[in-house]
Amino acid sequence: MTVTTKSALSGLFDETLWSTINSFYIAEAWLLDDRKLREWLDLFTEEMVYYMPRRRNVNRKELDREIPARGTDLPYFEDSRKLMEVRIQRLESGTAWAEEPPSRTRHLVGNLLIESVEDDGTVRAKTAFICHRSHGETATALYSGYRQDVLHPVDGSWKISDRTVVLDANVILDKNLAIFF
Repeated sequence: MTVTTKSALSGLFDETLWSTINSFYIAEAWLLDDRKLREWLDLFTEEMVYYMPRRRNVNRKELDREIPARGTDLPYFEDSRKLMEVRIQRLESGTAWAEEPPSRTRHLVGNLLIESVEDDGTVRAKTAFICHRSHGETATALYSGYRQDVLHPVDGSWKISDRTVVLDANVILDKNLAIFF
């Protein structure tokens, strides 16, 4: 299998692909912020993985340990599609008391970098995000970080098979983490 690396710095930048995927991410953010979680989940493949590792504070010499590799630490999330469906069902049921009333979110997604494109059209992409969360009368939180996705072309659009969400903070001070990134 041949993997061609394309980035803005390499001179091989594919503006059409970048624009298509950027539009996909903008639409995805609106689905999250409009609380259309079922439609959002439909953007993922059946075999999807939604992974959020716990980031560590490490010395400069140990930066390779800052984000633990899968299977080496207990992550915040390592959900399959079935687990994501359960999480969404629970949110919709009104029994997720910490999310009643539901949070309001605003996802700003940018800095799209297409890391690679494989022969079968599979794309590895990285985006930065800021997510503002407002809950109840006074609770607010601001999350920032980045996402690494594996995207597959399906019927003229894209499906995410693997998402890794890395927060910039290593300690979450919010009451719960019942939103998606």
